[in-house]
Amino acid sequence: MRAVVQRVARASSTPGGAIGAGLCVLLGVADGDGDEVAVRLAGKVARLRIFEDEDGRFDRSLLDTGGAALVVSQFTLIADSRRQKGTRPDFSKAARPEVAEPLYERFVTALRDLGVHVEPGDFRARMQVELVNDGPVTIILET
Repeated sequence: MRAVVQRVARASSTPGGAIGAGLCVLLGVADGDGDEVAVRLAGKVARLRIFEDEDGRFDRSLLDTGGAALVVSQFTLIADSRRQKGTRPDFSKAARPEVAEPLYERFVTALRDLGVHVEPGDFRARMQVELVNDGPVTIILET
């Protein structure tokens, strides 16, 4: 599982939802991922200290700030672009939709169980995602 986490002033997906200050999480599910991976990654995202404290240091997490998360499924994060020939990325390591969707939902549920307000995108939908990156701060997390 791979997540690109962006600290945002606001973010939305159409179709989907919208949030104010918090995190936009682009989530890719790899073949072989399971429930434990989804729960562990949700914990990392919720506790990732990328919000500034009173001294301007990255010392606060989403849980500390009470921010929300917009979670968008994005299988293209699992692409392998290291091919010797050609320019088409290889998506063969991405989980099939019937496997990926329950794990995406498990990730969303795990964030909610930690007390994070979550707005999900629509799984497998073609979405328009808009955000105002705050910082900018962008972190890649992998399990």
